This record gives sequence, C-alpha cells and structure tokens, in this order.
Amino acid sequence: MSDKAEPNAALDPMSARPLYVQLADVIAGKIASGELAPDRPIPSENHLADEYGVARLTARRAAQELRERGLIVTVRGKGSFVVEQPTSDTPEEGDPNA
Repeated sequence: MSDKAEPNAALDPMSARPLYVQLADVIAGKIASGELAPDRPIPSENHLADEYGVARLTARRAAQELRERGLIVTVRGKGSFVVEQPTSDTPEEGDPNA
C-alpha cells in the first residue's frame, strides 16, 4: 500500500457526477501527468476499489469509461494498460526538417 495523502479526497460521493466518472477523471489526470506511463498497467480494479474506497463495480465502470475515452486498453488475462498518447507539440516546432 502507498502512503499517499488522502487519495479518495478527489472523489465526492455527494456530487451529481457518478463516482465512476470521477475515478476515471482521476486516473486520466495521472495518465496526462505521466504518473501512469504509456504501455504500463494501471492498478487493478481491486486495488483501485481499496485505494479510493469505492466498490469494485465502480472501479470496473471507471476502467470502461477510460477504454471509451481511448486512454487504456484491456488485455484479457493481463490487465489494463495505458495507451500511447499523441504529443501535444505541433510537428513544425519539433521537426528539425521543417
């Protein structure tokens, strides 16, 4: 277990937004920040449920939401992995041949 400062503080059970969407947003933020690297697994549904204090079904629906957003892929028997995201740099800026 990690000693992160109140990881479930980002989830608001009183919000009108479903918990699974909130959890998906938290994981998407970790992907965007690079905390969860491309081609690496995200935590399991059980781990997410324990870490954020939600039901396993909520974690599963969050993973489904992330798949629909194109942020992760799930490989049966292996888990869910972060998809390589296109860089936000324009080709003209980073291309030495331009």
